[in-house]
Amino acid sequence: MIPVVIDTNVFVAALRSGGGASRQVLRRALEGAYRPLFSNALWLEYEDLLARPVWTEETTPEERVQVLAALAAAGRWVKIYYGWRPNLRDAGDDHLIELAVAGSARAVVTHNIRDLRHAELRWPDLLVLTPSECLEKFR
Repeated sequence: MIPVVIDTNVFVAALRSGGGASRQVLRRALEGAYRPLFSNALWLEYEDLLARPVWTEETTPEERVQVLAALAAAGRWVKIYYGWRPNLRDAGDDHLIELAVAGSARAVVTHNIRDLRHAELRWPDLLVLTPSECLEKFR
């Protein structure tokens, strides 16, 4: 299993549409090809999104909760002992890099490429990929 951090924007995109790369990344995580990593900060973002009015009729509230529960079962919780802040333009995204480093992730999968690829601190083995790039890189 390839350890990855799945940004909340990918989670939302996967559940808002009937297909696409974001949904395929989520599907591969649920099938065991990718191992999603979680921290308290990321998990709270996922849970917060469930209550926001960002959803389409593609999924029901119950289905979204079921997918999140299945994602939790497929993933691994990571304790973060060291913060790398400030690192990104948007300080609200620093926790993604901290999680990826602490959990030895191979990639952060996000639609927010511009902000995450321009970090002050860089880790040569950590990739920042769009969902399409992730699917291509980790077939």
